[in-house]
Amino acid sequence: MPQTYRTVQRDLLEANGLSPEQLARSLNLIGSHHVDYADIYCQRTAFESWHLEEGMVKSGSFQIDQGVGVRAVSGEKTAFAYADSLNEESINRSAQAVRVIGAAGAAGSVKAAVPHHGLQVHTTQNPIAGLDSAAKVALLNKVEALAKAADPRIVQVMAGLTCEYDLVYIARLDGRHAADIRPMVRLNVTVIAKQGNRREQGSAGGGGRYGLDYFDESRVAQYVNAAVKQALTNLESRPAPAGAMKVVLGNGWPGVLLHEAVGHGLEGDFNRKQTSAFAGRIGERVAAKGVTVIDQGDIADRRGSLNIDDEGNETRRTVLIEDGILTGYMQDETNARLMGVPVTGNGRRESYSAAPMPRMTNTFMENGAYDPEEIIASVDKGIYAVNFGGGQVDITSGKFVFSASEAWWVENGKLQYPVKGATIIGNGPEVLKYVSMTGNDSTLDTGVGVCGKEGQSVPVGVGQPTLRIDEGLVVGGSEV
Repeated sequence: MPQTYRTVQRDLLEANGLSPEQLARSLNLIGSHHVDYADIYCQRTAFESWHLEEGMVKSGSFQIDQGVGVRAVSGEKTAFAYADSLNEESINRSAQAVRVIGAAGAAGSVKAAVPHHGLQVHTTQNPIAGLDSAAKVALLNKVEALAKAADPRIVQVMAGLTCEYDLVYIARLDGRHAADIRPMVRLNVTVIAKQGNRREQGSAGGGGRYGLDYFDESRVAQYVNAAVKQALTNLESRPAPAGAMKVVLGNGWPGVLLHEAVGHGLEGDFNRKQTSAFAGRIGERVAAKGVTVIDQGDIADRRGSLNIDDEGNETRRTVLIEDGILTGYMQDETNARLMGVPVTGNGRRESYSAAPMPRMTNTFMENGAYDPEEIIASVDKGIYAVNFGGGQVDITSGKFVFSASEAWWVENGKLQYPVKGATIIGNGPEVLKYVSMTGNDSTLDTGVGVCGKEGQSVPVGVGQPTLRIDEGLVVGGSEV
């Protein structure tokens, strides 16, 4: 039995007077009624955060949350109950509550627990225990010192460090049991630069499923330099032009536009319900040739990666769009069963208090043939969006609006000056058709992505190469 399974069984189940056999008996309470699927999701999460501002630690917190979610599915109907206590009584009470979704039938037999050992795509060490409190504060102080020393125009620094250690045990009605240990770390830095009466902001950071030793001197310096560079660049920015024009999107984090404008529309539930702009279009051309979009949950150590998804299935590489042709959707157990297709390891939930649904993991566009410099040099007039802030999308129509946190005006193939207030407006299913050049520099973001859906937030990765989009985008400008 792998160490992860043993550790979770000891520290999560046995620590709360539970066992795999007891969970199987609780599931049998549900299985005595006709249901298509049922599971029990036990979880314990330890979370720690530190925040530095104005040269001092403004806040520090530590919390532990544990509980259980019990689900039964019959046809398209789902019954779900949860408790913020983890014991046999709360599990059985939840099981009794959800079994009403199925018709009563003959009593079933208890299915013995069969451990399912997923991939090992990230560490299982506890990052909270990786450094003591003094060392964590010292890390944030180093961030501030580096930022202040980088340029005299940096007048304010804010830094945050978060660590999470998550234990998960999943018991399924079909007898499959799975366990996972999920660490997460993240370091963020935001700086304010001042020149005359003008103030501008820059932000950077990253993390993933690592220990705190991930934030070595070179990585901390990389984050600080990126935030400082963005703030100083924005000090020189001019009002962004407005109108339809060519747009070049930078690599890495700008993939958040791909995630929001296209990725959500490729999740199984929206397509089963025919509410996605991509519904019923498998085999059709939905993007320009050369555009290949992947969701991959088994990339080592990434923020969106998982050894198993929240239904106990292994994560995997799923090709969504291949050379411009729509080839598949992301699926959880329920939607895969109803659509008659295989699961893809994309069943995810925010915590034990929420039911799973099909969600992205690490979603990115693969490399093309062009050097990024070649793409910039090909633009007569347009916008180069290096980095993005927030955005929103309408899943049904595919329309989106994103704000650029760093962007440049391009003319005659050269960067002319930074612009401020640029918003990128378009339609996800349409804009991919107008990708005319795909860069050879595809990369994932540094590890900061958080995805929201139906009130649930989960960590994700996004990525893409540099892209030139000739039509379908409108830039909204703003005064400095």
